Amino acid sequence: MSLIAVIDFETTGLSPDYGDRATEVAIVLVERGRVVDRFQSLMNAGVRIPAFITQLTGISNAMVAAAPDVARVMVQASRFVGNAPMMAHNASFDRKFWVGELARLGLPAPQPFACTMLVSRRLYPQAPNHKLGSLVDYHRLPRAGAAHRALADAEMAAGLLGQIQRDPSARHGVINPDHALLMALQRCAKSAVSTFMAKCANA
Repeated sequence: MSLIAVIDFETTGLSPDYGDRATEVAIVLVERGRVVDRFQSLMNAGVRIPAFITQLTGISNAMVAAAPDVARVMVQASRFVGNAPMMAHNASFDRKFWVGELARLGLPAPQPFACTMLVSRRLYPQAPNHKLGSLVDYHRLPRAGAAHRALADAEMAAGLLGQIQRDPSARHGVINPDHALLMALQRCAKSAVSTFMAKCANA
């Protein structure tokens, strides 16, 4: 499958393990490096947003009070993604909220997650750092709206994914840098990346 769902959450904190909840979700569907669809919504989980989170994201308690219920949004998001494999920047964070919010509804979350941050650490060790905004600037990719809003961050991560998929083809002759290859690459030791790419090119 060439379709990849790039996701970003805004939340009340760092982890659902501590009672934190999602306040906004955005998903950008990418197929062969091209954005083919988008989903975005604020959501009301009935949890107050700390002031420092509002300062970071611009999402206020008043905004989520007027937003659709979290259950409705997450059902829609799950249907939107379907069986597509997923990707996010710092994916361990977004995966926790994807799995956690769907688990509250008794819905499965079987999609494998790849991480643009982990892959970038292997492909671009020379980058100043591996924050999303820094990588976007490093590759001279377009910035999409304000950082720390879900759709802007998902759009930038999708742009970074496109760069990540182009470079193995151009640099290493890898014909199909698909989601499965990126999953394997993010687990690869940094010292072994060149050998890994050579094997993929010859496969």
